[in-house]
Amino acid sequence: MKQEHIVIIGNGIAGVTLARHIRKLSDKRITLISSETDYFFSRTALMYVYMGHMKWNHIKPYEDHFWKKNRLELKNDHVEHVDAKNKKLELKSGENFSYDKLVIACGSKPNKFGWKGQDAKGVLGLYSKQDLDELEKYAPNNKVCKRAVIVGGGLIGVELAEMLSTRKIPVTILVREKHFWNTVLPDEEAKLIDRHIREHHIDLRLEKNLEEILTDENGKAKAVKVKETGEIIDCDLVGLTPGVSPNIDFLKSSTIELNKGVLVNEYLQTNETDVYAIGDCVELREAIGERPKIQAVWYTGRMMGETLSQTLCGNPMKFKPGHWFNSAKFFDIEYQTYGWVFPEPKDGHTDFYWEHEDGKKCIHIHFEKESRKFKGINTFGIRLRHEVFDYWLTKEATVDEVIINLKKANFDPEFFKQYEKQIQQKFKVSKN
Repeated sequence: MKQEHIVIIGNGIAGVTLARHIRKLSDKRITLISSETDYFFSRTALMYVYMGHMKWNHIKPYEDHFWKKNRLELKNDHVEHVDAKNKKLELKSGENFSYDKLVIACGSKPNKFGWKGQDAKGVLGLYSKQDLDELEKYAPNNKVCKRAVIVGGGLIGVELAEMLSTRKIPVTILVREKHFWNTVLPDEEAKLIDRHIREHHIDLRLEKNLEEILTDENGKAKAVKVKETGEIIDCDLVGLTPGVSPNIDFLKSSTIELNKGVLVNEYLQTNETDVYAIGDCVELREAIGERPKIQAVWYTGRMMGETLSQTLCGNPMKFKPGHWFNSAKFFDIEYQTYGWVFPEPKDGHTDFYWEHEDGKKCIHIHFEKESRKFKGINTFGIRLRHEVFDYWLTKEATVDEVIINLKKANFDPEFFKQYEKQIQQKFKVSKN
């Protein structure tokens, strides 16, 4: 009997998680195709290589022999066309590659909005191994790179700013919103992050847009022009970090249905037989709760990989990601979110906000006014336990229950000062 061949386009967290779990469940032939790197690496750790905290080999979760040992075939190539009717892939090398089942896990790409000069040398994001190599080329130190300009106010932008600042490279950030990451964070947290970024000597320019990137005679970035003021900011590097979008251009010639991403149902199936998609490139046909249809989040990619492995091994399983959560760092302030805290409360909802006097720790709780049902929490500078909030969200606990029992969620009771009493006292006053 012919061995079923599963081909995965992409070797990021979604694709690799899928491959590992299929191997745990079966002896199917598995091939991962990627032109980025030979081996899977932790994308979220790219910054630590540049900062000198880790070496490249440290961010590869598995030894190179792992893949052969687990019979996971790796192919360093680029897929240029998917022929879903004949179950064939056209590769950049000229090879036609066959599959029995195909999984698209090709991730996302940085947004570009048609700026003049956006494809110049010295213009990059922080998404790939190639970006890391480009950073080392154009910003090895503050003699080669006398200033960098970052366009966009999100998590990748602040990571890039932190990286460059460790090499004493002056950084300017252009953010179109009135505060940093204001499309996600309420004003209180966004203002806290504004202050924190500036405390790290970053030149943060709010409500400012990029008009164009100016280049020299060699086609390399030499300055940016600010749309609102016409100011020219000289720089040797431009970081484009205004969000990401699904990496689906190579699929436009196929019969696979696309919108902003690869359209999939609750089983992560596309419209084509035996073709699936997972990770950042996916757009769910039907939203799950408050979750967006496109979820470019590491945790979501991993969960999709685990879910789809069951379906491909004979146990059809719907994608049920559970309660929304995420985490990140803004320089040395850790951020966590569980459930939903919107930039502006929805009708019938309200917020409770507490901030420590040092301006570096806060919690923001979102709940329903009448029922007092707890809906979500943001925390900065305070670590809280995922499983506790997952439990409270599942049982639909009230905000009062959450506040009273905050100590149960404290992740580091021995190492961090306790703020529960302050928070409870302010909550009591706010109720009155």
